[in-house]
Amino acid sequence: MQARAHRHQPRSREEYERGLPDYHDPTAGFGGAAPAYSALTLRIVLASLAVVLSVGGAILFAYNDAWWGTIVLGLIAFGSLIDLGWVIHRKRRGEPG
Repeated sequence: MQARAHRHQPRSREEYERGLPDYHDPTAGFGGAAPAYSALTLRIVLASLAVVLSVGGAILFAYNDAWWGTIVLGLIAFGSLIDLGWVIHRKRRGEPG
């Protein structure tokens, strides 16, 4: 329940760099669970995989003249690339995960 305690002083930059426990967890402290931290490295791996697979699929659809599939997978690749860039930005900024 310490994570839900109200703080009266502002957090320091060092606290943000270490990571805030239960920062985005609505069930923080429920059932004695350990504090959750961000999984940025996992998101980098998953976004990279999504970019590679969707670009590969878009190339296969384009080769077979199925332009609707090329457009759909191209949009998915573009969205995954934007997500990948944002997560890498957060990781380089110093957030743990």
